[in-house]
Amino acid sequence: MQLKEQLLESCKTFVNKRLRTVQETISSNQKALTSEAKSSAGDKHETGRAMLQLEMEKASQQLAGISEMNTILSKIDIYKSTKIAHLGSLVFTNIGNYFLSISAGKISVDKEDYFAISVSSPIGKMLLGKAEKENFSFNNKTVEIVFIK
Repeated sequence: MQLKEQLLESCKTFVNKRLRTVQETISSNQKALTSEAKSSAGDKHETGRAMLQLEMEKASQQLAGISEMNTILSKIDIYKSTKIAHLGSLVFTNIGNYFLSISAGKISVDKEDYFAISVSSPIGKMLLGKAEKENFSFNNKTVEIVFIK
């Protein structure tokens, strides 16, 4: 399996784990709401329901974010190769290696670290559209793009 394929698979695994966690939270909260409806202890009952309702709204927002990440991942063509950084590029710099995809954090492949980052993240915005051998300043450091795959 190619390096970019492994990175993309790791990103998909990251999203699927998040999805399972959110689905478990929603399921748990739905069960709790059902049991809350059966007991009625005045103000305490209302507070409990309100807290569960907030948790459900938060989980719904997380589901929307997960859906957006899946959409972004589906747009990545890991076989497209240009010397300009774009969604799906693997960018090697003097400060680290970046996979322009979703914000999934550090991914290690063959004892080498790569950072899956969103193109809308601060470093992602700086890398997007840059070419090999270009330099830019980020967090008071000069970043040089060594290679783009």
